[in-house]
Amino acid sequence: MDTRLKNLARILVHYSLGIKPGQIFKIVAEPIAEPLVKAVFEEALMAGAYVTTDIKLIDLAELFLKKGSDEQLSFYSPMRKFEVEQLNALLNIWGTTNTKFLSGIDPPRQQLVNKTNRPYMERFFTREAEGALNWCGTQFPTLAHAQDAEMSLDEYEEFVYSAGHVNEKNPVEFWKKVELEQDRLINILDQTGLIHLRAEETDLKLNVGGRKWINCCGKKNFPDGEIFTCPIENSGNGTIKFTFPAFYTGREVAGVRLTFKDGEVVKASADKDENYLISMIGTDDGSKRIGEFAIGTNYEIKKFTKNTLFDEKIGGTCHLALGNSLFEAGGVNKSGIHWDMVCDLKAGGEILADGKIIYRNGAFVI
Repeated sequence: MDTRLKNLARILVHYSLGIKPGQIFKIVAEPIAEPLVKAVFEEALMAGAYVTTDIKLIDLAELFLKKGSDEQLSFYSPMRKFEVEQLNALLNIWGTTNTKFLSGIDPPRQQLVNKTNRPYMERFFTREAEGALNWCGTQFPTLAHAQDAEMSLDEYEEFVYSAGHVNEKNPVEFWKKVELEQDRLINILDQTGLIHLRAEETDLKLNVGGRKWINCCGKKNFPDGEIFTCPIENSGNGTIKFTFPAFYTGREVAGVRLTFKDGEVVKASADKDENYLISMIGTDDGSKRIGEFAIGTNYEIKKFTKNTLFDEKIGGTCHLALGNSLFEAGGVNKSGIHWDMVCDLKAGGEILADGKIIYRNGAFVI
């Protein structure tokens, strides 16, 4: 086994998820991620967890969306409802053989599934905020993702593991240092009321007063590197242009521009797949509002790779998520979607906090 996988498994089990003896722990992955699944499974067993797996076949997901009746797409399984109450830890291993496998699905059918998933998402994020359920998402390098990133598989593997500092002698110590620096920034931002974002075709104001900023240092995602909060739900006013294509459920939407009034999207356009964008925004009442505002802090990630796990962490960027809030930050928006979209701030972008510039050209100045 690749020693990097063993190192990653140790980090995920002991640092990111903090697995304890007797906890119920589930690993979700596709068959291609078998090497990492095995490494994590073994490490979790040694930690004393009760480990279960969910190995997903993407062909079945496609069949379900294409052939399932409206009644079947709307069915919220009691087994899923039971599971979200019982799990103590969940690891999503992202890695597939085809990153575009849902591109041909009719958007209203995906919209229906998103609505069905809403109770699960709400309960999941509630238990997470209560500290009852830890989760983490990570990447297993595959040819499909390497092709999206325009890299060879060897290059992409090195990119993935370098972004998490997995090759270093003590990667956990690195992430603890990240945590300390981000705590310093959060102590300042927690005193902030109004965030004003300015960049190319972007002039957006958000009220974050009273909300918590969350330190992302390898616990929820790995690799990591961001700080985020949930704006007051009716506070977003202005426009934003997202620099990079936005990806959601296997669909690519490029050139996204959104206009907000009192926290709600009142105008949406895109250069590519605009109909899908508008359909997802119409999923429910919450999908029109901002569930998250975040600033990327991982300067090891220098290239856009068409993978949100990495792209939203790029040092020098910020991102918004439409839809469900992350309740630990104090957000209350509820939706069947949570869609992250990234804006590059390295070429003249600014963030002001209560009228004072705190971030310019892709870096904090506080």
